Amino acid sequence: MDKTRKIKKVLISQPTLEGAGVHLRRGFGFREVPIFDPFLMFDDFRQDDPAKYLPGFPWHPHRGIETITYMIRGTAEHGDSMGNSGVIGPGDVQWMTAGSGIIHQEMPKGAKDGRMGGFQLWANLPASQKMMDPRYRDVKKADIPEVDLPGGVTARIISGTVGKTRGPVRDIVTDPEYIDVSIPRQAEFVHPTKPGHTVVAYVLEGEGCFAAEALASSYDVEPASYFDLERRPVQGDHAIILYGDGSRIRVTTTDSPVRFLLMSGLPLGEPVAWQGPIVMNTQEELRTAFREYRAGTFVKHA
Repeated sequence: MDKTRKIKKVLISQPTLEGAGVHLRRGFGFREVPIFDPFLMFDDFRQDDPAKYLPGFPWHPHRGIETITYMIRGTAEHGDSMGNSGVIGPGDVQWMTAGSGIIHQEMPKGAKDGRMGGFQLWANLPASQKMMDPRYRDVKKADIPEVDLPGGVTARIISGTVGKTRGPVRDIVTDPEYIDVSIPRQAEFVHPTKPGHTVVAYVLEGEGCFAAEALASSYDVEPASYFDLERRPVQGDHAIILYGDGSRIRVTTTDSPVRFLLMSGLPLGEPVAWQGPIVMNTQEELRTAFREYRAGTFVKHA
């Protein structure tokens, strides 16, 4: 297969509450299983009001997934049942593989101006790896390479490869890419993608043309509007773009720059049993997880 991917679906992230009262925007989640496989959920928690983020995400369990937190402003304090603790700041990433079970907390703090912001992506683990040993990776900004591309385009590579430059997070089961891309006005970004992989873009700032052609396209939009009959290939802030299959993506800009997160991964094609912070393959596995949590035997590797 040698073709540029077209837009399959566009979602606009929606306001919701999580944790102890954190106001955020959810790009996709439980309702969208399995179309984003291997990804389960994506949250944008950029906020300017401390009252809307300081309650944080107190101690809670995870099993069967990976959580990837990427900060762009402010900080987040974290701690977990393996004894890890620390602070991630702007440009840092926390890549946590919950595996057989971990209990952790994430408490966001604002910058000096009170603003705080970042993103959290949940990636599923296959049945064969759901009970793997938990592991934690604290990736600092200085360890994430940024490459300059033709036309003034820049790409920060958390996971995956751009040209000959590879990101620091490797050896992940779902073979993910996670790249922060900035495109100036009147420029383009063409990036190869593995056929069969799920490819998603989330727009942080500005707007760009995410389709293979700058013409009206046919794709689903959520939330739908009766007055929005035209499917514009140009998408702006808070848009989640799910691509169809292909061997590359092409994003172009005209009068506005755009910054977006590019995420891709190998679909698992397995049953999903999901309740709260735990994602397994069967309801019985879920019941076992919550029974162990109540009994104090949830964490297998401290």
